Amino acid sequence: MGDEQPVLEVIQERKPLEILFQSTDLVAINKPHGLLVHRSMIASDASEFAVQLLRDQLGQRVYPVHRLDRKTGGVLLFALTEAMNSIMQQRFAEGDIRKTYLAIVRGYTADELEIDYPLRRDDGIVQEAFTKVKTLRRTEVPVPFGKHATSRYSLVELTPTTGRFHQLRKHMAHIFHPIIGDRPHGCNKQNRLFLEQYAMNTMLLHAHQIQFQHPVSGEEIVITAPVQSEFERMLAVLFGEKPAFTQIL
Repeated sequence: MGDEQPVLEVIQERKPLEILFQSTDLVAINKPHGLLVHRSMIASDASEFAVQLLRDQLGQRVYPVHRLDRKTGGVLLFALTEAMNSIMQQRFAEGDIRKTYLAIVRGYTADELEIDYPLRRDDGIVQEAFTKVKTLRRTEVPVPFGKHATSRYSLVELTPTTGRFHQLRKHMAHIFHPIIGDRPHGCNKQNRLFLEQYAMNTMLLHAHQIQFQHPVSGEEIVITAPVQSEFERMLAVLFGEKPAFTQIL
């Protein structure tokens, strides 16, 4: 057979998770799009999870006090003790944590609106769900879509006061302004357009900020996550005002 050169396997080491905030009992990261918070039976293809990655990075046990969708990037908060985990989970459940998201959606949204639309769980239970929407930017790009010669999009700030499963995704689809890159609640034709036109298949939903009063110190904590690379790229492509966005985001 002759001499054969051994195949060397190249292992790419994942970059450390971006730490946004850390104290003796809490830590927050900027979760990448596509990273699961923890193991899930419905995502058997995943081999990395935020809980394990952060545990290994810090060298201690961590407790996720809330959840983000796999496709959503941004602020993800963990407790570092069981006691703080219990307190913060209760704070989230009671709506004491203010959460703000950014999303790029199809069409021109109203300057401000409120979505009061109950959502049905998989088990059939209907829950109240409320989201505030504020439009930050609108754009029209010379890309044909359907019968239209151009395509219109909005950058919106979303503030949910309830925390239902896929609430923001379902609410924006309900008002016919689906989030770009969302599956299954979004627009498949728009998602295909972004894949073909911009080589982009990330869901453009970003957990921008959380704000709360620290349970022990009473200090007002504000944690903000900068948008990640694909979201930033699409802001520049669609809105063309990258320097201006640094003042908002």
